[in-house]
Amino acid sequence: MVKIIGIIGSPRKNGNTAFLVEKALEAAGEVGADVESFNLGEMEIEPCTACDICKMTGECPKDDEIGYLLIKVQEAHGLIIGSPVYFGNVSAQLKIFMDRSRPLRSDFKLKDMVGGAITVGGSRNGGQETAISAIHEFLLIHDAVVVGDGSPLAHYGGTGFSGSSNDIKKDYFGIETSKNLGKRIAKLSNKIHG
Repeated sequence: MVKIIGIIGSPRKNGNTAFLVEKALEAAGEVGADVESFNLGEMEIEPCTACDICKMTGECPKDDEIGYLLIKVQEAHGLIIGSPVYFGNVSAQLKIFMDRSRPLRSDFKLKDMVGGAITVGGSRNGGQETAISAIHEFLLIHDAVVVGDGSPLAHYGGTGFSGSSNDIKKDYFGIETSKNLGKRIAKLSNKIHG
């Protein structure tokens, strides 16, 4: 059985991004994946200070929860990364995770992992695509396999529109693209790693 991890890059514990990532994970579970999620807004994580110790040792010297999260991510076969859109990009919480993942890149520990992106913006043209692009670039730098949701209307990932907290539950397009993404990540992970 393949393992799919969801990373919720929102400071809100039960917000719109969490809702869509959980929908994607539910869909992955429906096609046989073992799923688990981590909400960065609930974790004690610090920004990278560019000390470069991870380049020498393969580990970050900071004593926070990122070490545990990187182990869990490394053990997975698939990764669903979600973020609210902040000024056309990912949240600070998700950027910290990305920056602190540097120990995993030293010998490409995420090579061939299947990954995808989910973003939530304040409008249909609210920067979802640029935030998704940032997540895709992160995955590609780690030599992961990037997939989209496969729908005829959006080929890049799950995208949601929400003007306020919990509005996302009315966004059927965002829910469907997120579910499709979860299924595609689980199915491709199974083909590659199953």
